[in-house]
Formats: sequence, C-alpha cells, structure tokens
Amino acid sequence: MKSLTFLLIFSMLFSCSGTSQEIPTNTKKLSLKEASAVAVSKVSDLIWVAEDSGNKNKIYGLAADGKISHTVTLENAKNVDWEDLTADEEGNLYVGDFGNNDNIRKDLCIYKVNAGDLKNETAFSPSKIEFYYPEQKQFPPKKSELFYDAESFFIYKGNFYIFTKNRSKGFDGTVMLYKVPNQSGNHKAQLLGKFKACDNYHKCAITSADISPDGKKIALLSSSKVWILSDFKADDFLNGKTEMFELNDATQKEGVCFKDNQTLLIVDEKSKKTGGNLYEIKLSDLKSKS
Repeated sequence: MKSLTFLLIFSMLFSCSGTSQEIPTNTKKLSLKEASAVAVSKVSDLIWVAEDSGNKNKIYGLAADGKISHTVTLENAKNVDWEDLTADEEGNLYVGDFGNNDNIRKDLCIYKVNAGDLKNETAFSPSKIEFYYPEQKQFPPKKSELFYDAESFFIYKGNFYIFTKNRSKGFDGTVMLYKVPNQSGNHKAQLLGKFKACDNYHKCAITSADISPDGKKIALLSSSKVWILSDFKADDFLNGKTEMFELNDATQKEGVCFKDNQTLLIVDEKSKKTGGNLYEIKLSDLKSKS
C-alpha cells in the first residue's frame, strides 16, 4: 500500500493545532502489529486496544506515547475474532467477538469487562452477550449474500449497535445496522436499516464505529474514509445527516473512537512499511467530500 497521509495527525497525542496540514505517519508507532480496535473509558487514563483473530485474549492499555502501559487478560473469553471495543457510561469495556469473514459463525458474542478490573492483570467477564442475525439462513450464504461479517459497534442507552461489513460478490457498499440488548443471553439481532457507503470494497468496507460522549455524532471508519452521522433522533441513526471525509490514502485502519465530542482516535494494523500507528484527528480539520 502507499504510505498514508492524514489531513491532520498530531505530533504528540494530546497536542492541539488550529490549522489543517499534512504530516507523515511515522509519529505515533504502536508495538502491537494488529491493533483492530480502540476505546477510552472514563475510569482510566489509558487508551484501550485489542487485536483480532489469531491473537491473545488480552486488551492493552496504551499511555499517551502509544506504548503499552498495562495489559488485562480475559480469562474466560476466547479471541475467536475480536474486532471492536466500546465503553459504557460507567466505564465498563465491551469486546466485540463477531468477526465473521466467511459468514459461517454461530457463536457471535460480546464480552463485558468491568471498569474495576481494568487496573488488574486478569479479569473474568461477568457477562457474555450472544446474538445472531435472523436474516441469515445459510452458513455460509451465497457469495452474493455475504452480509454477516461485522467489525464495528458501540453501546448507547443500554443497547449495542452493530454495523456490518459487506463481503458480498458484487460489493455495492450496503451496510446493515443491527441492535442487540446489553443483556446476557442469546438474542435475535434487530435490523434497524441499511445505508450505502460506496461501491469500492477496499475503500468503503466499514471496519469500526463509535458514538460521541454526548450521543450526537457517530463515526464510521474504513481504510481511507470516515463517515460522520449527526442530526438523528433517538437511535434512528441512519435518517439524519451523513458526511463522508477522506483520509487521503488507504491503510488497514481497524479502530476508531471518540476521545471527546470533537476528537477521534484511530488505529491501523501494521503492513510492511505502513500502518501500526495511533492517530488523533479533530473533526473540524477533516475535509468533506460529499
């Protein structure tokens, strides 16, 4: 892949800038090769990341310099394919184990990590939320119906909102939004709606999502773009305003979260000489393309 250049990347993680600029991406290197998720918790000063399939059942707390400061092992959780992290209003973290590249899994789930356990080296998940997509009838479905992978979710007012990653032959950018309650058990995910990203899989397959602390904006991430959803009512997220922002080039960007109402954190996986970074971007410095 070409080297990624963001419209704005801060030279220090918590620095401030008032102008849009282009800075090379080698400012905030991660020691993790496959950072697939990022989240912040109000009870922790660390930035939490996780790795996806084939990696350990651990979450990692990063310091402001992007280095690992603390590690928590989830003793009763297997990393089948951990794809995203989110945090609730109490600071509890949730691990989305719902990566489903081949659309064959019947064990999709979300693990809770209590806020109080983030300071420990080991933790036991007190809650395992299992779910399934009622629209999926075959495992796997036809190649033209590979709609049931997901790498993106957040929690909002007691429910999880999951955005699917379309892997269908003839990709047209369709993303499905599902709702799952934050309760132990095996739940039928509720399809809330669909929207179109763009018809280029490598640039528009959705890889992470988050909602701002004030609940007024949603960020969706792909390898080269961010979509900001706003002006919605309740959880009717798809019927508000949608803006698409370019990130100038494509790396394997896998995680996004709101640091605050106006600031995004993004992580990408390392691939040869690109990626493996933690970025901070002000919403005001993004450039809209639509």
